Amino acid sequence: MYFMSGPADTHYPPPVLTSPDLDGLIADTETEILGVIRLAQDERTGALYEMVRYHLGLDEESKAHTRGKRMRPLLGLLAYESLTGDHRAALPGAAAVELGHNFSLVHDDIEDRDVERRHRATLWTVYGVAQAINAGDTLFTLSRMALHRLSELGFSDTKVLALMRLYDETCLALCEGQFMDIWSAEHDEHLSVDFYFDMIGRKTAALIAASVQAGAMLATDDQAVIDAYRGFGWSLGIAFQLNDDLLGIWGDEQTTGKEPSDLAKHKKTLPVIYALERAPEADRARLRAVLALTDADAATIEEARAILERCGAREYTRDRARREREAALQKIESAGVVGHEALERLRLIVVSAISA
Repeated sequence: MYFMSGPADTHYPPPVLTSPDLDGLIADTETEILGVIRLAQDERTGALYEMVRYHLGLDEESKAHTRGKRMRPLLGLLAYESLTGDHRAALPGAAAVELGHNFSLVHDDIEDRDVERRHRATLWTVYGVAQAINAGDTLFTLSRMALHRLSELGFSDTKVLALMRLYDETCLALCEGQFMDIWSAEHDEHLSVDFYFDMIGRKTAALIAASVQAGAMLATDDQAVIDAYRGFGWSLGIAFQLNDDLLGIWGDEQTTGKEPSDLAKHKKTLPVIYALERAPEADRARLRAVLALTDADAATIEEARAILERCGAREYTRDRARREREAALQKIESAGVVGHEALERLRLIVVSAISA
């Protein structure tokens, strides 16, 4: 069937046949992203946008597993659809979210010196640091350009401006969270659990919450409903980061596409912070010594993992992730406006993204 919902008196050209499954939503989002890129590039800048498509996994050589889950735009589209019955008018917002998320990943890979993402070489290792930074900046700007498409589709200037403010506040929070993350890796000061949750709230939860909130904002002016959707996204974001903490230490590289290297990189994620607070003094001293090494070998990293497991850090982190996951589901179900089909699709994303 053809879906044509959107702002009143708005024609959304051209009509597109969309499928009811998540793959269809991803395809629609990627088509929107490619359209934004196509409008921007010219014959002299083609190589720049090829870098952008490479990182996004939308170049000719890419495979499905190099594109990521597209979880953030999916969440926004499903939020909008659950309130309106259709997702298509929210596609520019979904494209903006995915482009914005990926600008941060390009910069993160440079800052963390990661050489692989999604089973392929990171952008900076292929094109160099300078051009990778520029491509990341381009992704950020394209995300802003995508938001302007909402005005073309008939959304009010007031609503688009409110969405841009949410986007800018979220990007600032993301940068603040990244600063805190890098700072914690570079300093030996004891970090509290409170600091950790503040950091991941800014670094991870804020973007996921904003993705869901944006979909709700485009669909309704009911602030209570918008707040309920944001609460769902926030809890999901916290659970997602806790799950990522687990994968960063115990993950399977064949499954995740990234080496579980958080210990080698001195990242003080929740399992490490918990162990530094709760492990016996001898284990805490040894863990601090391992984290201070600049070139720990595989056996030493395995020793550190064993310390985390002995003191219950792995189980503690897994339990917190599961509790936040359940809280996310409870919040979206309590909103009272979600259709059964949209609810099941949201639940599928939650369960598939959080494997703890």
